[in-house]
Amino acid sequence: MRLHVGCAMWSHRSWPGHRLPPTERLRHYASWCDAVEGNTTFYATPARDTVASWAAQTDPDFRFVLKLPKVITHERRLTDVGEPLRAFLDAIEPLGPRAHALWIQLPGSFAPADVPALGRFLAQLPQSHRYAVEVRHPAFFTDARAARLLGATLGAADAEWIPFDTTAFFASPPTSDAERDAWTKKPRVPLRSVALTDRPIVRYLGRDDPTRTTEGWQRWIDVTVTWLREGRSPTMFIHTPDNADAPVLARRFHDEVRARVPGLDALPQPIPVEPLTLF
Repeated sequence: MRLHVGCAMWSHRSWPGHRLPPTERLRHYASWCDAVEGNTTFYATPARDTVASWAAQTDPDFRFVLKLPKVITHERRLTDVGEPLRAFLDAIEPLGPRAHALWIQLPGSFAPADVPALGRFLAQLPQSHRYAVEVRHPAFFTDARAARLLGATLGAADAEWIPFDTTAFFASPPTSDAERDAWTKKPRVPLRSVALTDRPIVRYLGRDDPTRTTEGWQRWIDVTVTWLREGRSPTMFIHTPDNADAPVLARRFHDEVRARVPGLDALPQPIPVEPLTLF
C-alpha cells in the first residue's frame, strides 16, 4: 500500500532546503515528501534538460502531478492544441514513471456544456500517461446531472477527478495577510470525496494555523484509510495560505493515516541540511 503526500512546490523561503543550490532543492524536498504538484508548467513548458534534472533528483516512484500549460486548457480550451501538447509531452518525457498524472485544470467558466470538448480531448491523448481533471464551475458540484456527465466522460478515459477541498479554509474569516490574499483567489466549491480510479488525487487547503489545518483534514484521514483498504494508491497535496509548514503537515497527514493502517510504507527520512560555512 502506498500513500503519497506532497506540496504545491518543492522550494519555499521558510523551508530547510531553501538555502541549498537550486539544483539540490528538489532532492532535499523529495526526502520530506514523495509527490509534488507541477504548477509551474501551467505558465510555460519547461526545457527538456530542466526536466531531466528533476528526474535525476528523484527516485522512480516519486510522483509529479504536472499541470498542462494554460495555452491548452485556458486559452485554446482544449481545441486545436496538437502543437503545444506535443511540445509538452516531449519535454516531460525524461521523467518516465515519475510523471504520475497529467493535470488538466479547467477554468471556472468551463461549464457542463463544454464537457463534450473535454471528451474529445481526452480521447486524443496518448495512453502512455494517466490523466486527472480539476473543474471549478459550481454546476459540477451542485447539479447531479452535470456531475454524472463529467464522471462518465472521465470514466471513459480512465481519468481521475481532482477535488480541491477549500471548505476548511472558508469555514471562518481570514486572520492573516496570506489568508486574506487566498480568500479572494481560491475557489469555493462543495466538498467532493469520490474516487473514479485506483489512484485518486486530492488537493486540500487548510489554514495558517496548523491546528485548524489538521482539524479540517480529519474527514480526509477517514477517506484515505478507506481508499487504501480498497486497494487504491492515493496522492494527497497539503496546502496552506502561506505554505510555511506544508512539508511538515504533509508528513503529519501521512503519519495519521499510517497510525490507522500499520501496513502502510513509511516516508523517507529527511536529509539533514548542513550548516553553511566559509570553507
